[in-house]
Amino acid sequence: MPNTTLNYYNQHAQTFNDSTLNVDMSALYREFLPYVAQNGHVLDAGCGSARDAAYFKSQGFSVSAFDASPALAKLASNYLQQPVAVKTFQELECINKYDGIWCCASLLHVPKVELPQVFLNLQSALKPNGVLYVSFKYGTQEREHNGRKFTDLNEQLLSDLINQHTQLRIIKHWQSVDQRPERENEVWLNALLTHSKAKL
Repeated sequence: MPNTTLNYYNQHAQTFNDSTLNVDMSALYREFLPYVAQNGHVLDAGCGSARDAAYFKSQGFSVSAFDASPALAKLASNYLQQPVAVKTFQELECINKYDGIWCCASLLHVPKVELPQVFLNLQSALKPNGVLYVSFKYGTQEREHNGRKFTDLNEQLLSDLINQHTQLRIIKHWQSVDQRPERENEVWLNALLTHSKAKL
């Protein structure tokens, strides 16, 4: 994560936490969870408030979580009632560990040039029949907004990235609007991915 972005989250951790904790993500859970093995191990990668990790935990899944921001990780750990690691996507180093990996509004802070390696890290961490959820703000640019750096993707850019650099394949992708109040004009690209040889 770029230093400016990390500084933003460390300085605004409580405000960000409060603004995202109660957002209704049920429509996305309904897309993701049917692909995750029952009582499987889910990683909330770039977990922010740990809102989603807490939901998965309440549904009987084993949950791990990390965030690059120490301030957010501390708040998330308190909310989740378990340790939340301070880690970046670039530091994710495990093999065949997770039945599901949830990257909700987190990969969008990875510089575009680093995304191929990050997707390879996620691919390695995923079990052969596991599922990966990702979301990006919809677009084609790398940009800075309100003190944070973003990498925006559309369907074609995501497909090119996955097909050229990984053994993942896209199960489906779709667009959605932001669920936060007064953010309804923001469009998100969502996608579910799995290993190219995985059986669904």
